[in-house]
Amino acid sequence: MARIDIFESLKDIVWQIRPSIDLTRIDEDSQMVRDLGLDSLTILLVSLALENKYGFKFEGSPRFETVKEVIDYIEKVCQ
Repeated sequence: MARIDIFESLKDIVWQIRPSIDLTRIDEDSQMVRDLGLDSLTILLVSLALENKYGFKFEGSPRFETVKEVIDYIEKVCQ
């Protein structure tokens, strides 16, 4: 699975949940809370959508600071 595909999927999921987010300002260094303005409920919804899309379950309560950390995790569990 290509990293860019995961990145684009993540952006699409975030946009579906929060359509007010400007997708052009999202990059791998974007902070989930500070830069994207996601709160705990939104992060939970994004997590559930990612689990459904990629067919895995997050272990425990995931705590990702950046978009890069989310992508890294998905790459690892979907190898």
